[in-house]
Amino acid sequence: MHYRPIKLEGLRTYSIKKRKSKVRKEFLATPYKKAGSFKDFIDGLPDILQARAVRELARAIIKARKQDRPVVLGMGAHVIKVGLSPVINDLINKDIITAIATNGACIIHDFELSYAGHTSEDVHEEIKTGMFGMAKETGLYLNMAIKRGARRGIGIGRAVGEMIEKKGFTYKELSIFRTAYLKDIPATVHVAIGTDIIHMHRSADGAAIGKASLLDFRLFTSVVSELEGGVYINLGSAVIMPEVFLKALTIARNLGHRVENITTANMDFIQHYRPRENVLVRPTNLGGRYFAITGHHEIMFPLLAAMIIEELEGSFFDDSKG
Repeated sequence: MHYRPIKLEGLRTYSIKKRKSKVRKEFLATPYKKAGSFKDFIDGLPDILQARAVRELARAIIKARKQDRPVVLGMGAHVIKVGLSPVINDLINKDIITAIATNGACIIHDFELSYAGHTSEDVHEEIKTGMFGMAKETGLYLNMAIKRGARRGIGIGRAVGEMIEKKGFTYKELSIFRTAYLKDIPATVHVAIGTDIIHMHRSADGAAIGKASLLDFRLFTSVVSELEGGVYINLGSAVIMPEVFLKALTIARNLGHRVENITTANMDFIQHYRPRENVLVRPTNLGGRYFAITGHHEIMFPLLAAMIIEELEGSFFDDSKG
């Protein structure tokens, strides 16, 4: 076939003034002015995409807590490594976060910060000599806490928090698990055997790790069973916590608990398959809403926390936006 340039004489048009548009002038950013307040900064954000999502997630968390509904933080260890323990502790102490759930690596970085004031070894260098993960105190104290907890019928999270508090480590105020222990809120740890450096140590006890982590899973499932009207945030966990959350939600619904009207969020610098499906899409298919917020933890989570705190301490959000 032989084609010729198409003729446009019959092309239909319309007036832009009548068109529905996704971006309007009132959604645009307002430039920040020197010596402005944090409220000025937030009010000046554009009401578009991630800026809108963070603002709406903050509102959902505030609404949940004002109605005495839970706000649960599921997290990976990178969150601690980028310095967010004080922010999370503050939210726990302010009764904003009502439960935490983590992968197995979180107790490692949490312990090392509370014990030594530093964490996160240079894996690239240490793997060359076979000394990666061989800090003796990390393996000794954490495996000891897990074994003692298992004997007493206590999960990993509470056992570690109790140990850090009672041992009186120099930097214990940095520990998320210690804060959860003192506030008496659920702090659960969900372990995959072989993923954490303490599993390489002679002091590791597979039976104790399995027993204590299973206790934590059942405790977390109890938390999820009461999540109706609440918020679940998955912060920086690509596999473990999304899988654990979906299984806990399944058990809760199977046992007859109503967990439908929930708000979920995934906050990470990359949006992965499991968090999208297991935290956002599948759990909210009976109702509720979800937010996929992309950005670095060390920027986005403190921003969210600051929004929440400002609102709880007075009228904050500019209702002309969102």
